[in-house]
Amino acid sequence: MVQTLKETKPGKTIRVLKIRGEGPVKRRIMEMGVTKGVEIYVRKIAPLGDPLEVTVRGYELSLRKADAELIEVEPAAGHLI
Repeated sequence: MVQTLKETKPGKTIRVLKIRGEGPVKRRIMEMGVTKGVEIYVRKIAPLGDPLEVTVRGYELSLRKADAELIEVEPAAGHLI
């Protein structure tokens, strides 16, 4: 079963496998630094679940739940989801 960034618990580090979606949505996610193979640390999730706060490439980023659902992930090397 494929896990998405949306399903990842705070405090976990994951690695991006694939970004689903097409066109402007996928391009916008990639322009924020979320690309295949990059590690993402999930810092926290807002009380109502939207947005997620993550650290990617050394900076903090907020992602909408809808965008996080498009990002397929796996545990980063040495980390468990």
